[in-house]
Amino acid sequence: MRHMKRVKKFNRTRGHKRAMFSNMMISLFEYGRIKTTTTKAKELRRLSEKIITRAKENTLHNKRIVMSRINNRYIVAKLFDEIAPVYKNVNGGYTRMYKLGSRPGDGAELSLIELIDVKNSD
Repeated sequence: MRHMKRVKKFNRTRGHKRAMFSNMMISLFEYGRIKTTTTKAKELRRLSEKIITRAKENTLHNKRIVMSRINNRYIVAKLFDEIAPVYKNVNGGYTRMYKLGSRPGDGAELSLIELIDVKNSD
């Protein structure tokens, strides 16, 4: 029985799920916002916040860890050079989710997930 298991399966194999969320993170970091189902958005928020926190400290070790999760060197460079420095004084909460209602075709609950804008108070 799967009682008390916290990992969502999404009806996919481990490799397919890892590739799906890697592609979703690439899109989120490239465009700043994406529209997806609510459960995928919640999992994407959890994963992307860990990646951004890791990218705030610009070390070779952290770059290799992020590169193992996101296999796109241009997005990793953008993450370390442009995105993470914006959040250097912020401890978590880098993304925001908006619920958009149901999808017309299958009734799935949709959400918009986006990176928040941080105003510098320096």
